[in-house]
Amino acid sequence: MQAYLDAVRRTELTRRRGYVTGIAGQSIEAAGPDVTIGEVCEVSIDGGPALLAEAVGMKPGRVVLMPYGELRGIGVGNDVCATGRQAGVAVGSALLGRVIDAFGQPLDGGPVPRTTAMRPLTAEPINPLTRPRIKHLLDTGVRAIDALLPLGRGQRMGIFAGSGVGKSTLLGMLARDVKADINVIALIGERGREVREFVEKHLGAEGIGRSVVVVATSDQPALARTRAAYAATAIAESFRDEGRQVLLMMDSITRFAMARREIGLAAGEPPTARGYTPSVFSDIPALCERCGTTDSGGAITALYTVLVEGDDFNEPISDIVRATLDGHIMLSRDLAHEGHFPAIDVLQSTSRLASELVGAADLALMSSTVELMASYERNRQMVDMGAYKAGSNAGIDRAMQLFPAVRAVLRQSVLESSTRQDAIARLRKALGGAR
Repeated sequence: MQAYLDAVRRTELTRRRGYVTGIAGQSIEAAGPDVTIGEVCEVSIDGGPALLAEAVGMKPGRVVLMPYGELRGIGVGNDVCATGRQAGVAVGSALLGRVIDAFGQPLDGGPVPRTTAMRPLTAEPINPLTRPRIKHLLDTGVRAIDALLPLGRGQRMGIFAGSGVGKSTLLGMLARDVKADINVIALIGERGREVREFVEKHLGAEGIGRSVVVVATSDQPALARTRAAYAATAIAESFRDEGRQVLLMMDSITRFAMARREIGLAAGEPPTARGYTPSVFSDIPALCERCGTTDSGGAITALYTVLVEGDDFNEPISDIVRATLDGHIMLSRDLAHEGHFPAIDVLQSTSRLASELVGAADLALMSSTVELMASYERNRQMVDMGAYKAGSNAGIDRAMQLFPAVRAVLRQSVLESSTRQDAIARLRKALGGAR
């Protein structure tokens, strides 16, 4: 009898149904069914499989749904059926070395990963007092970061840059060389051709072997793009809860914000700064706060790229991300034009945990280097114009003499690997042993 009882319990005796009443842009309005926010529904399509959609808003007598796929084939009157499921993603070690979409389906031509568990896309906030403090350095293999912008296990950093300044290249270097157990890489709103280029050229065979790549290209619906960001974070959380050191890289959180804006506007939210809806400015901190340390012994070190619109580093998304994270790395278009890669503008960048991660001697070296670079930049135009006479100021003379050697230390080819000890040693040599 037990088998029959189990079968009865699994049988769906009632279904919550509604029907499509209108379509506006990429959103569907339906009369019913009785659902909650975030619940997944099936929208029937004549002559084809049902389309999955998620409830994102409520209006008087109406439910606002955002589809996971194309709206082609949907019309007024089509059935909408609630599934009772909340969005989730499959997790497990079988995802390592794989490239998947926002739903966990393979994009690399391989079989469906044999995952071991399902995890909800959203998570309960972590009690801040249960988080261990960040005390351990993380070697990145990038000299400019290791020497002047130290990164700790569990720290969250933003990489800010305009288009075409080298964000993806820098992410590839980090994914290949960072001393972490697992990389989880979310490519949100990327061009389709760039996905394969990143995997094969920037990540390489060595990097992909310990990575999970979650992809939602720019031609996919807004809900799929946001889902990819949440799925990547949930996958990283599953590995962290196993006690592993995880590097989460998201390119880019700006495109996540754009997708959230699209969803918010469809749900009826009012636009605010640059058209972003109020929920965007709460969704970004909620997503970022899921990373960091936990009492499991594992940690998620997160790097979020910010695509700065019009090279305006004070636009709304840049502001909220900079205020949320534990530091920022600014990429300079001027340095890129000079052929300096990675184009990290050290003077505009900072790591808020530097004093917690390195000793007094290294802090003094960092301070001396930044002071020298600032002096050079402040007086370069005067020197170039011939308005400065050598010998007038010892500090300026020293900056002009040592700056080329410092710049050479911070310049690094894509395939060149380094260690933090090597970066510090080179920087001390460039400064003539100064402490």
